[in-house]
Amino acid sequence: MHFTTRQALAAGVSRRRLRSRDLTAPFHGVRRSVADVRAQQRKNSAETGPLAITRRIMRDAAALAHAYAPAMSPQSFYAGRTVLALRGLPFADAEILDVGVIAPRRAPRARGVRGRKIEERLVQIEVIGGLRISNASTTWAMLARELTERELTILADAMLHIPRDSSGTRDPARALVTHAELEEAMSVPGRPRFGRLHAALARARTGSASVLESEYRLDAEDGSLPGAELDVEIFDTKGRRIGISEIVYPKYRLVVEIEGDHHRTSRAQWNRDIDKYRDYADAGWEVVRITSAHIRIQRSAVQTVRAALLRKGWRPGN
Repeated sequence: MHFTTRQALAAGVSRRRLRSRDLTAPFHGVRRSVADVRAQQRKNSAETGPLAITRRIMRDAAALAHAYAPAMSPQSFYAGRTVLALRGLPFADAEILDVGVIAPRRAPRARGVRGRKIEERLVQIEVIGGLRISNASTTWAMLARELTERELTILADAMLHIPRDSSGTRDPARALVTHAELEEAMSVPGRPRFGRLHAALARARTGSASVLESEYRLDAEDGSLPGAELDVEIFDTKGRRIGISEIVYPKYRLVVEIEGDHHRTSRAQWNRDIDKYRDYADAGWEVVRITSAHIRIQRSAVQTVRAALLRKGWRPGN
């Protein structure tokens, strides 16, 4: 539950009641019940699974955005990293709200709020869950002021990703954006950092399902490995689909699997992995398994895959 102090006073609530310990003040002139905060904390602590952190960020961002919404002007909208948090995208910020207005209106100034004055031609606005937000493509383009080229590519990958349904079939309608929409957003005349956006979009792909996959792919490209196919269905000799893998080098019958911690902590996932890799081996595929530590800390992922490709007959320059 969240409301403005102005709304409460108009409804006859006393100022003393608004200072009660069962209410918090996330923003000036806004109140939220302590019970609501604690309920959300319980949900967050109970969250498990491979997307637990993303869901927590989305939940926290939505609660904060809805709490501040009654104090926003009707013309205001959420932008920047707040939109990323609400959408479950990389590089999100669920602690400070990015609030935009169309120039020449004055950007809001408040504790916990980062105000942004944006030219109308640079942004498109939509309503999601009752909140006015900049749409995905213009959010990506506007973030070129603060994200690097590599980060913009990773973010574009996440937005372009085509999810699969419960049967494993790609569902293009569920992708946040198309390549054409990102290109249109960055090509608005006078768009800041156009060169950075253009270079980032040139490297973006539709098949990366996670930040780690995008990071590995970019590292592999920079390391001059052959181009990999992404989000590939693997079949056995009888034409039965035995798995779907993130990064595949079909010419060399090599699969790269990037494994999160849930592959280790979930018994069901562990058993599925064992069965899948056994089927892959029976069908003549070699699997290289890497983790976030190999990609981000040890920086050994590319060298490990390079060695496997060399064993399988790849030669640099071919």
